[in-house]
Amino acid sequence: MNFVYDDGGRAEAGFEGEVRDCVARSFAIATETPYTVMYNLLNAATKVLNQVDGRSHGNARKGVSRKTRDYVMEHLGWEWIPLVKVGVGCKVHLREEELPKGRIVARVSKHCVAVIDGVVHDTYDPSQGGTRCVYGIYRKKETA
Repeated sequence: MNFVYDDGGRAEAGFEGEVRDCVARSFAIATETPYTVMYNLLNAATKVLNQVDGRSHGNARKGVSRKTRDYVMEHLGWEWIPLVKVGVGCKVHLREEELPKGRIVARVSKHCVAVIDGVVHDTYDPSQGGTRCVYGIYRKKETA
């Protein structure tokens, strides 16, 4: 799978240091939203969700919960498409020919990655030679 180094605008926005911000990066890249805007949006969503259910939903720098990911993407007009079913095994891998064209965010084990027309946009190539299982994708909802 082709790979392009892309930090989603993180460095340009002045962020430094080691982080676990794959959700902020991948969402910013796929939705074409400035990194700082996405970072702040994720943090605002975690605060809301923390108050709603009294649980911690993480933060944009160290990682956010699935509930936070779903909440933010739903509000941006994106949908979650699950690709793995319990007991069936992996059917879709991080390979160009197995993913839809367009702008998507692929959820793999412990990571989210932006994929644009079959090309990985991330700070490293997470495809593991095309063997990495894709649990599901976020994609822009189709309009009628």
